[in-house]
Amino acid sequence: MVGITIMLVGFYGLMSKKDPIKIVLSINIVSVGLVLFFVGTGCIKEAKAPIMPRKSVVDPLPAALMLTTLVVDVAITALALTIILRMRRRMT
Repeated sequence: MVGITIMLVGFYGLMSKKDPIKIVLSINIVSVGLVLFFVGTGCIKEAKAPIMPRKSVVDPLPAALMLTTLVVDVAITALALTIILRMRRRMT
């Protein structure tokens, strides 16, 4: 539920803001909400890390993919903000 709520806040920011920096940050908020949603759906109560053989273990692949997604999101956000700042600098 928290991930969906954060995604909705990000979508609201996308629809209501016109400033490019705020739009980029809203996209970043949507992405974080999506990561929280996928991590929450992959959560299994009373499951342990898959270090030793057990009956119920958590699959580490979704968590690794979401970590990779966060790293890529940070890089894309930094690039987008740099492009926006350079565009503003050239306009003035």
